[in-house]
Amino acid sequence: MNIKPVRKGEELQEINLKKFFIEHNLIADTESQLHVEQFANGFSNLTYLLKIEDKEYVLRRPPFAAPKRGHDMSREYKVISNLNTVFDKTPKAYTYTEDTTIIGAPFYIMSKVKGIILTAREAHKLQITPLEFKTISNTWLDTFVAFHAIDYKAAGLENLGRPEGYVERQVTNWSKQYVAAATDDVPTAGKVMKWMAENQPKTYDHTLIHNDFKYDNVVFKDNSWKEIAAILDWEMCTLGDPLMDLGTSLGYWTTYADPDFMKQGLQSPTVMEGNPLRAEVVQQYAVKSGRNVDNLIFYYAYGLFKIAVIAQQIYYRYKNGHTSDPKFAHLNKASELCCKTAWEAIQKKQIDNLF
Repeated sequence: MNIKPVRKGEELQEINLKKFFIEHNLIADTESQLHVEQFANGFSNLTYLLKIEDKEYVLRRPPFAAPKRGHDMSREYKVISNLNTVFDKTPKAYTYTEDTTIIGAPFYIMSKVKGIILTAREAHKLQITPLEFKTISNTWLDTFVAFHAIDYKAAGLENLGRPEGYVERQVTNWSKQYVAAATDDVPTAGKVMKWMAENQPKTYDHTLIHNDFKYDNVVFKDNSWKEIAAILDWEMCTLGDPLMDLGTSLGYWTTYADPDFMKQGLQSPTVMEGNPLRAEVVQQYAVKSGRNVDNLIFYYAYGLFKIAVIAQQIYYRYKNGHTSDPKFAHLNKASELCCKTAWEAIQKKQIDNLF
């Protein structure tokens, strides 16, 4: 886990926070020493590790100067609270508040799940072998398929989203968001937006979708890699087309066969040998889920474009001085790479061997 001291300007008001913990029976004494660190590998909502009275909690809050859309803490809290009752790979949620006087924003507190979060850095540090990655990728995919099979009505989440018309809304909304956050002239972005509008599927399954399901958003129980203890980062979870979810995951899935500029622009442990190629992930998903994957190119292009928009929005905030994190300084280039890759996939009608 990439845990570091809290970044300057993103500190928590510890006195207020300890009073809040007392009120919600999370600690016994406001004089207890609170140690706060920050998870450094995220690009969106801010995540803190809180250590107090021999306990560990995780706090999630929106980024500073971020619009509420896409950073709705109450929605994220509801998702994990409800899912925890039917899906054992969901962290325990303790409490949520909209009171912005405590730390300056709404936030919620959840359990810290013990295990291994597989970032690119962690994968290299652990010297994971190709054989281990075969197990890792299978476990990851089995969990993904199991998540898409959840009875969301049994979890009380039937009002989480509007699955009818989901694909059309996503294509329209992400395109609008890209235009609003654009800082550079990227011709392929316009081409991809136009193609998606003209080639989107009209019929599809309706399931829960995570919208950011990748190696560094799950916690492996241990280094046997046979079980995922928890899925993290629920901020974009909704109801919609599960293949849109798969497309987003494929967008992050750079492989050992990709050129260096793709590996460097979209860094992921999936580049290490033993991980399947993107087309192999799709084939395995189809077998395990029983779903038709004929519109594969659309879903991959969509996934890449959505990642492009997210990167561009964060870069837009960075350029306008709303965040100082240096890892955001080149996200405009990552956004451009995603658009370029999506257009190559569309032109070549394939998702591997694009350059």
